[in-house]
Amino acid sequence: MRALDPRMVDILWTTIEPLLPAPDRTHPLGCHRPRASNRLCFRAFLIRLVTGSSWVDIEAILDHQVSDTTLRARRDEWIDAGVYQRLEAEVRAAYDRIIGFDLSDVALDGSLHKAPYGGEGTGPNPTDRAKLGWKWSVAVDAKGIPLGWVIDGANRNDSILLAPTLDAVDANGLLVEVTTLHLDRGYDSGVTRERLAAAGITDAVIQLRGSKAPGVKKQPLTLGLRWIVEAANSWWSNHGQLRRNTDRKTVHRHAALSLATVILMIGRLLDYRDRWSPA
Repeated sequence: MRALDPRMVDILWTTIEPLLPAPDRTHPLGCHRPRASNRLCFRAFLIRLVTGSSWVDIEAILDHQVSDTTLRARRDEWIDAGVYQRLEAEVRAAYDRIIGFDLSDVALDGSLHKAPYGGEGTGPNPTDRAKLGWKWSVAVDAKGIPLGWVIDGANRNDSILLAPTLDAVDANGLLVEVTTLHLDRGYDSGVTRERLAAAGITDAVIQLRGSKAPGVKKQPLTLGLRWIVEAANSWWSNHGQLRRNTDRKTVHRHAALSLATVILMIGRLLDYRDRWSPA
């Protein structure tokens, strides 16, 4: 997995280190134990993202240099300080400046995944015998880069998440530049078209539902340009923490998605540099 490639880790750490909050050293007795290094904790977060391992297992993987309790606390400390949102915003701006988002064709869809421990934003998965699960709905550009997403329980209908997903894209300042939006047949409804019009989307390619009327030939299913969001969903799903999520809070899931997206964009930037740099 590219997230654990030494070159990727070094770049990620160089980017995130300036964003980290200063440690709290206000213990009344001044007798804190030596604080586990931020870089060690960040390595643990990458291992968890890639493998989906429990915090206890990650403590063992790191030879007990840092406790599972410290890792949870450091994760929450960084989330409260807005580290992941700022990291994503910084890398997103760099990607847009160097490579640029291709908003000529944008695809949007949802993806269902396991959440065996439940918690916020989970629900019975209709495709997994009603076991607890979660869902993300994401819009990606023509090159598969996530532009914005929302998360909810696995029982939430994709079409209900359409407007919030577009709002997330708009929050990143990208919705106004979207030319054509591609959706699968689950979005084929008058309500969807009303929501698209309200969001300012005037050109949408929606896979039509097949007719079951007698004598009417059912429309063949075609993937079209929706493959780009299917590819992005597959790439996200390769991360163990996302595929089978054991977090109990939505902020933890959002942080994991942000980190995975940052890794994707930095990977594309590295490929771009390698392609155009002289040997």
